[in-house]
Amino acid sequence: MANATLAAGLTPSIRKRLASMFYESFLLLGVLSVAFVLPHLLIGMILKVAVPGPLLWLHIFIVLLLYFGWLWKRNGQTLAMQTWKIRLVSAHGEPLTRRQVLQRYVLAWPSLLVCGIGIFWALVDRDQQFLHDRLAGTRLVKVN
Repeated sequence: MANATLAAGLTPSIRKRLASMFYESFLLLGVLSVAFVLPHLLIGMILKVAVPGPLLWLHIFIVLLLYFGWLWKRNGQTLAMQTWKIRLVSAHGEPLTRRQVLQRYVLAWPSLLVCGIGIFWALVDRDQQFLHDRLAGTRLVKVN
């Protein structure tokens, strides 16, 4: 896909992207229940120890990296993105590299957690892309 074909008309609306993110948050409850809560409950019950807070956060970070990284690299879509017909591609419309996947993931954390500044960025961005997409060289596009 040439850059010229990635015009704003192929960019999903902000409303649609936010709906996808909202739906994704519910799906992540299941992912984190299985890959985070269950192991730590078992560790606590069997070994009678609690994992220190910083390690818990690191575990969440890694679990979510594996979830998003695998799905974005595989076909550019999570289940929520498939439902809302959104795909993550490079700024030039090509499949993502591992580096772009990692950059987007790491940059999305402050983009979302610092008062959502990276989301609000889409209101002023020339292509209506989120800040973490702009910085990582990625973009969200509509899927037919």
